[in-house]
Amino acid sequence: MIYLSHFEFPCRELEYSFTMGQKRTCYDTYYPFLVLSAHQLSMLDFEPITILYGGNGSGKTTALNVIAEKLQLERDTLYNRSNFFEDYTKMCSYNNKDSYDGRKLSRKMPRGSRIITSDDVFDFMLDLRSINNGINEKREELLDDYLETKYSEFRMQSLADYEQLKKSHMAKTLTQSKFVRKNLKDNVREHSNGESAFLYFTEKIKENGLYLLDEPENSLSPEKQQELLKFLEDSARFFGCQFVIATHSPFLLSMKGAKIYDLDEDVVDVKKWTKLGNVRAYYEFFKKHESEFI
Repeated sequence: MIYLSHFEFPCRELEYSFTMGQKRTCYDTYYPFLVLSAHQLSMLDFEPITILYGGNGSGKTTALNVIAEKLQLERDTLYNRSNFFEDYTKMCSYNNKDSYDGRKLSRKMPRGSRIITSDDVFDFMLDLRSINNGINEKREELLDDYLETKYSEFRMQSLADYEQLKKSHMAKTLTQSKFVRKNLKDNVREHSNGESAFLYFTEKIKENGLYLLDEPENSLSPEKQQELLKFLEDSARFFGCQFVIATHSPFLLSMKGAKIYDLDEDVVDVKKWTKLGNVRAYYEFFKKHESEFI
């Protein structure tokens, strides 16, 4: 499914015209101006899966944030939104799947469409740790409560003591572990950071939506990256999702049918994943050590 067919960024001349008019201000940076146009990136045409490839500073994260801002997509965490972001996005335009006769339409994306960044995933994992730490502290309190209740005599004096009576009866009839489990939920996180990160993607990505993913491979092992690859491919193929992904992971770059823009080129170009510098570096390294794997 294609919800976003193409997106246009302001041309170099328009950006220079704007920044020259700001010379008398106190700002020493006009971000995101002059970032994407440095590689002559003026327009992106999208497929069900589109990938922005490039090293640090290539502008792939900037492109995602600009698109998300223009489309007013949902997001969980703040980002580097400068004072000039609104001026920049006003100069951008896009077409959605219902555009016709060259007319540019600006309808909202499907409900639930969002951008997912590394900070979103990290915050999710930190929240899980915080919750689990609280659960562990409560568990220690319950263990002390169990021992105190089990070996004490309690007589109900009024209806207000009913709950305490139930607890006393429970402590006397249950083992220590069963008492704690009955009064406290299990830890939310019973898996690794990588598994938690993967869980975040599967919870946030629903059917029939546009999703912008910024370096989703962070915190994921090679095995988990391949699981995510399969999940994203299936979501695009069977569940009406469209993805725009910023990544340099060779696993995600190999995604079937993906259109890949190489932002490391002086003039941004579309390439096969096997022709990208990062992938070639992996290939040549393992090719050099091929005999050690046999």
